[in-house]
Amino acid sequence: MDFFEQAYHGTPPWDIGRPQQEIVRLEETGQITGKVLDVGCGTGDNALFLAGCGHEVVGLDSVERAIEAAQRKAEERCLSAIFIRGEILSLREIGRTFDTVIDSGLFHTLSDTERILFVRNLHDVLVPGGSYFMLAFSDLEPEGYGPRRITKQEIQDLFSDGWRINGIRAAVFESRTRKEGSAGMALVDYTVVI
Repeated sequence: MDFFEQAYHGTPPWDIGRPQQEIVRLEETGQITGKVLDVGCGTGDNALFLAGCGHEVVGLDSVERAIEAAQRKAEERCLSAIFIRGEILSLREIGRTFDTVIDSGLFHTLSDTERILFVRNLHDVLVPGGSYFMLAFSDLEPEGYGPRRITKQEIQDLFSDGWRINGIRAAVFESRTRKEGSAGMALVDYTVVI
């Protein structure tokens, strides 16, 4: 059993029971548009929030327990979000394209090689002009807690070919383990240009 499967035998620290405030802000400011893919959706709180705002939403996660929990929440709330168990590095297998992809806490868990593959995979599912929003641990967060940090330079290098970076800014990734959340998170907004 891998780390993420084991985490969902309880309540993982990133499962806060509501959408991340940064995702809410993106929606409220009109930056999340059209059909949405939530990669690494967990139990679906961000996806369900966006479905409730009228978006057609697909949530993807590799952990069956997380997908089952997300599906139950969708049924309980009478929301039509679709949740799929699948591999993040095989996004084309979804068989659909999206205007927006959101990523709340996935990217920073990937190895260097997986990050390169993931960025390529995003091209398979984003329409030209589509947007990708990443909420991830950055090097502004002090060491000693959480996953590996991502630097601004790493982000710029990984998204240098075929992407326009619209902004990288500090944000907060909320969790159950730290009341104040993790400071120094990078909220990144990209537009695919190919």
